[in-house]
Formats: sequence, C-alpha cells, structure tokens
Amino acid sequence: MFTAFWDILTIDNLIYLFKGAMVSLSMAGLSLFIGLIFGILGASAKISKNRLLRILGNIYVEVIRGTPMLLQIMLIFNVVPIIVTQITGEVFRMNYFLIGVVAMSINSGAYTTELIRSGINGIDKGQWEACETLGLSRWQTMRLVILPQAFKRIVPPLISEFITLIKDSSLVSIIGLVELLNSAKVLGNQYYEFMSPYCLAGVYYLVMTLTISYIAKKIERKLAVSD
Repeated sequence: MFTAFWDILTIDNLIYLFKGAMVSLSMAGLSLFIGLIFGILGASAKISKNRLLRILGNIYVEVIRGTPMLLQIMLIFNVVPIIVTQITGEVFRMNYFLIGVVAMSINSGAYTTELIRSGINGIDKGQWEACETLGLSRWQTMRLVILPQAFKRIVPPLISEFITLIKDSSLVSIIGLVELLNSAKVLGNQYYEFMSPYCLAGVYYLVMTLTISYIAKKIERKLAVSD
C-alpha cells in the first residue's frame, strides 16, 4: 500500500486532483448563489399574504427537503432530456456540470428558503409597521430594510450550507462528472489501488472545508463587532 501511495503522490496526480477539487468548489459556489436566489423567492412566497404562493412555497420546500439529492440528480439526468427531446423532436443532452448545478441549486434553495424565512421572522415587526407608515411598499420594505438585516443573521448558516454543498458535489460523480471524488476514482483505476487516491481526495475536501470554516469564523466575529 505505501509503495502505491508514493507512486500516486506525484505532481501530475496532485494537479489532476486539484482540478477536480476546483470543479467541486465552483459547482458548490455557483449552486449556493443560485440557491440563494431560489431561497429569496421561496421565503417571499412562504410569508406572502397570497395563499397560493404560500402553498407553492411549502410544496417546494417539503418535496425537495423530503427527497435525497441523489434522486434529484438522477431525475434531472434521466427525465429532463427525455421530456425536452419529446417536445422538440431532437435529441437533447445536458452538460454534466450543468446537471449538477441545477440539482444542487434547487436542493440548496429549499434549505436556504427556511434560513431566510427564519431570518425575516426574527426581525422586529415594528420595522414593518414603521416602513408602512413611511409609505414604503411591501417589496421596498423587504428589499431595503428587512432582507439586509435578515442576511446578516443567516451568514453563518449560509456558510455551513456552502460547506455541505462542497461535500454533496461528490454525488454528481454518479453521472460521470469528473469532480474531486471521480478524479480519485480515475487514479484508482489507473493504479489498481483506491485507498491512496481516496485518502488524498479526503485531504482536499478537508482543506477546502476547514479553510471556509476559518473564513466563516472571521466573518462571524466582524458581524458580532458591527452589532
């Protein structure tokens, strides 16, 4: 095993794993950003005075949170191309990276919806009344007053969600995307030894998550000081 480890531990292999790590990191970052947009829309729907919007918001959150991400990835991978192909009459194929981003964004959006909703509900109701007195619309109140304060409260859990997305990006390897985990698998197939590349992949995951956790603590301290 140790001989195989030193054979695998080469600059070229480390660069190959690094490229896979960057795919995982970029996929998680993009998914968090898009998921944040979904979260804002979902939270707005759940606290809306419109009953239909509240129902749709609740269905979105419950369905996505109640099913595994792997299932969601496989549905997008297998079902969406079939539907588009039947509608257009032309064979449709989705980019693996795009499939991962779409699935992870939808999944993250459901969890972010609840984070933002809890952040909004934590804002004193008097601020809503004050804005109404000033003649601000509900959307202006949300955009200018409520959301900035809510985001300040949910920054730590949002960073935790980012870390979760980095780890969950490994699920996309099931459809063939060469991210970090799949990069390790490729090396394992090449050297006929899987433990060493998987351990190296684990180190990459740890470096990414620990670095982001460190940055998160710095941000939390700055937010605490600004309070």
